[in-house]
Amino acid sequence: MEYKFAEIEPKWQKYWEENKTFKTNDDYSKPKYYILDMFPYPSGAGLHVGHPEGYTATDILSRYKRMKGFNVLHPMGYDAFGLPAEQYAMQTGTHPAITTQKNCDNFRRQIKAIGLSYDWDREINTTDPKYFKWTQWIFKKLYDTYFDEEQQKGRPISELVIPEEVKANGEEAVKTYISEKRLAYYDNAQVWWCDSCKTVCANEEVLTDGSHEKCGNTVIRKNLKQWLLRIPHYGERLLSGLENLDWPEGVKDMQRNWIGKSTGAEVDFAIDGLDKNLRVYTTRPDTLFGATYMVIAPEHELVDEIVTDDKKEAVDAYIKAAALKSDLDRTDLAKEKTGVFTGRYAVNPVNKQLIPIWVADYVLMGYGTGAIMAVPAHDTRDFEFAKEFNIDINCILDPKDAENREEILAGDACWTEDGAYINSSSDETGLDINGLNKAAGIQQVVEWLEKQGIGKATVNFKLRDWLFSRQRYWGEPFPVIHWEDGEVSLVEDEYLPLQLPNLEEYSPSATGESPLAKAEDWLVVTDKNGRKGRRETNTMPQWAGSCWYYLRYIDPNNEDSIFDVKKEQYWMPVDLYVGGAEHAVLHLLYSRFWHKVLFDLGVVSTDEPFQKLFNRE
Repeated sequence: MEYKFAEIEPKWQKYWEENKTFKTNDDYSKPKYYILDMFPYPSGAGLHVGHPEGYTATDILSRYKRMKGFNVLHPMGYDAFGLPAEQYAMQTGTHPAITTQKNCDNFRRQIKAIGLSYDWDREINTTDPKYFKWTQWIFKKLYDTYFDEEQQKGRPISELVIPEEVKANGEEAVKTYISEKRLAYYDNAQVWWCDSCKTVCANEEVLTDGSHEKCGNTVIRKNLKQWLLRIPHYGERLLSGLENLDWPEGVKDMQRNWIGKSTGAEVDFAIDGLDKNLRVYTTRPDTLFGATYMVIAPEHELVDEIVTDDKKEAVDAYIKAAALKSDLDRTDLAKEKTGVFTGRYAVNPVNKQLIPIWVADYVLMGYGTGAIMAVPAHDTRDFEFAKEFNIDINCILDPKDAENREEILAGDACWTEDGAYINSSSDETGLDINGLNKAAGIQQVVEWLEKQGIGKATVNFKLRDWLFSRQRYWGEPFPVIHWEDGEVSLVEDEYLPLQLPNLEEYSPSATGESPLAKAEDWLVVTDKNGRKGRRETNTMPQWAGSCWYYLRYIDPNNEDSIFDVKKEQYWMPVDLYVGGAEHAVLHLLYSRFWHKVLFDLGVVSTDEPFQKLFNRE
């Protein structure tokens, strides 16, 4: 029997649409099952084969669960802000909203033609002002939240206790203290800058030769004012939360590695000739006796103060050259060890020996403090650097089982295994760990550092503050005003959503600001007292809208609240989330972070958003 799909399928698809066959009601008497697909970015090319591959699987499960008596939530929407539509706008002059709407209409048509059982009454679009009103609202929540270290949770900034010693220093000191605690903050951040395109480049857009993949011109590192989110505060909870999730182990491992928890100590080295300390983070404080030099990243904030006059020209030239390299070139791909002596020395706290401070690009600002103590006898990278520049090498771990023991003790070979401590005592400081093992050595050195007031045990994460702004037009506007007197304020809830102005030209400004800097009528505001201010010209990254979209599906047409509390308590968490593993350490990690903040503030009822995750091949 011939299957006349051209007749049969359109007939039933029309019936399903007219009768709302797959409409989801909030029937609390039924067991719920929330099935979520990672929603697509609507490109002009339409669906690709990977979309229906995953959507078909979740559709089969949705139909099965409905027949088993479950109340199934299976929605669809569009992650529609982002660079492609803006690039098309720059090329053609077509407003991104027009392109985006056309693409969304095509995606919807294609998905309906496949016959998938979505509840189209719950469709969302991240570019819809009724949607990004609540994205802006969440940003305000992040801005008005601090992380309580003792309680290990986010709390309203209004509950932050200001220390008396801070209050004694005046109103500005209090404002600074509060700003340094907010989960969302505005500060200088180092970015890749293409002077040809007048724009910031994502790391993925920088080729290994230091050029911009789009124009071929060399990019440089540059400091620009950016919005950042203090996601590392949630590092411990993001790690521990993985244990109870039904996720692929590979994805969990990717998140664990990205978060990169390590335990060690922060140590202050006095800088000879300056009333300053150079702080390092080390996982091996027990090897301090073997530290024979220090290295600071070319971007370290103390470089200009540390370098002596006779070394300034060489250091400046080195820093300029380092700015042209990618992080990969500076670390994993670096075959040749490069560096330059600053002319200054630090004081090793455990033995009071002066050790040279170098600038070298194999140290990055993105991990620890941007400064390291180098122990060349027991670290291959440090050993190669010390040999290259004829720096002292002091063996402090006994290589008693090594065939080349004498060579190691003489500083002619590197010993990377552990052993009992040797050469690890000082009459001047009273510290002696000779003969101890690793665990005892770490404990004794950390206790000594804390007693001296020059160090402390520290947990560190590779996870860095999230750079949360882009110099682009097609993104969520920040509900932020920068006033001429230096104050920063947020747009009140009653005036949300703050919408994008209409522009005729979408290229970034020559100063590196987004195209919004050219929208004068929208940009400049005046308060009731005549004080002038400028709206934030950065826009949020595409990740913003996708961080929380699963929550809006629960109550997509609610204009008064982000969602109804009872509905959220019924539907959350997502029972099954299906999508690509390529989102493991970006979207999934960011969503978990936002969700935990909202949980701490009592906005959502679950600590984790996605209980079960499945990656399509």
